[in-house]
Amino acid sequence: MIGDRWGVTDSEKLRCYPCDDFVASPTLQAWRGVAIEASAEVVWPWVAQVRLAPYSYDWIDNLGRRSPRELVGLPEPQVGERFTTAGGRELGRIVSVDPGKQLTGTIIGAFMSYVLVPQEHDTRLLLKVVMQATRWAALGLSVGDLIMARRQLLNLKQLAERHHQGTAKE
Repeated sequence: MIGDRWGVTDSEKLRCYPCDDFVASPTLQAWRGVAIEASAEVVWPWVAQVRLAPYSYDWIDNLGRRSPRELVGLPEPQVGERFTTAGGRELGRIVSVDPGKQLTGTIIGAFMSYVLVPQEHDTRLLLKVVMQATRWAALGLSVGDLIMARRQLLNLKQLAERHHQGTAKE
């Protein structure tokens, strides 16, 4: 499907993600990934902070409100809590979490897992989205998600790397 893959390897696409447990036969499956030059311990708080803001194109999905550029010291996410906030509205619910490793939530019938994979010199941040939708809706959602999720992952990468560099100098 158009827009179903960005920044992931074949093996990353084939791995099991927690969101797979929530949709038996998804019509939409989309994979995204980015390498972040920081440890998973540095990346995780940024992933967990998506509870506050979408971190993609703020002028579109956050009504112009800027996603926080500093960590605010949130407690670890818990199943049942809100998944994110966009445009001042709480959206979705967290359905699975393994602190430091993965965060899975649902918004409007879509399930998405953010998975951290530590590497020797960096961390892979992987995102998979699954959903039941008509074929045409799945195509539109896949392309739209590609644009927004790509920006989100690149923003999280930039913030985590900047934070890592700042703490390395201290």
